[in-house]
Amino acid sequence: MATIDLNADVGESFGRWSLGDDMAMIGAVSSVNVACGFHAGDAGTMYAACIAAAGAGTAVGAHPGYRDLSGFGRRALDVEPAELTGEIIYQIGALQSLALAAGTRVSYVKPHGALYNTIAVDPRQAGAVIDAVGAVDPGLPLVVLPGSVVERLAAEAGLRTIAEVFADRAYNPDGTLVSRTVPGAVLQDLGEITDHVLRLALDGKIQAVDGTVIDVAAESICVHGDTPGAVAMGRAVRVALEENGVDVASFI
Repeated sequence: MATIDLNADVGESFGRWSLGDDMAMIGAVSSVNVACGFHAGDAGTMYAACIAAAGAGTAVGAHPGYRDLSGFGRRALDVEPAELTGEIIYQIGALQSLALAAGTRVSYVKPHGALYNTIAVDPRQAGAVIDAVGAVDPGLPLVVLPGSVVERLAAEAGLRTIAEVFADRAYNPDGTLVSRTVPGAVLQDLGEITDHVLRLALDGKIQAVDGTVIDVAAESICVHGDTPGAVAMGRAVRVALEENGVDVASFI
């Protein structure tokens, strides 16, 4: 039986502002990327997510981003590498403490939003993130976009990388994600989403927006926790995978 990880973003509420159904999503996937307080999340939401993940047996990953609460970390920032390294170390460390208190641990790192997209093409910021992970724990896998700059540089630095694709995002012919500013960048039709996921899991292929078929080898599939109907989507994707002989399990 083929095996693939299903991951989702959680812990992205802040104070009295609530986003997503973390408890339901944690039960629907095999790994959760917990916001670390810079793009979203606070100590309470991070701790609650870790407690729930520990109870569900779901792997916990750090989801650090740019220091940009008002933009939800989806605006690219020109941060100096040394500053960015420190901020990533800070975020991972904060989640590590909360995870330990909750009876679990941080098992991997997945950068968030604009940072994730920037390090796919920018070697300076990619190097800063790699330096941060290596300084905290060089055994932590780094979740990345397949074929990206950060994937190559991380491998050269001796870090394990996990290539992932997105269940609910459209792709350009070069394998990059369609910008969220473009209509149709975020997929919402469950039939289209499950077809997209099964094509990846069973055939190792993604169909781009222009019809181009891209070969990709990925170990994890992401469902965004803030996408409308995210929990239903996560459950539908998991059922579709398992009904087609694909076991859903964390890569940890």
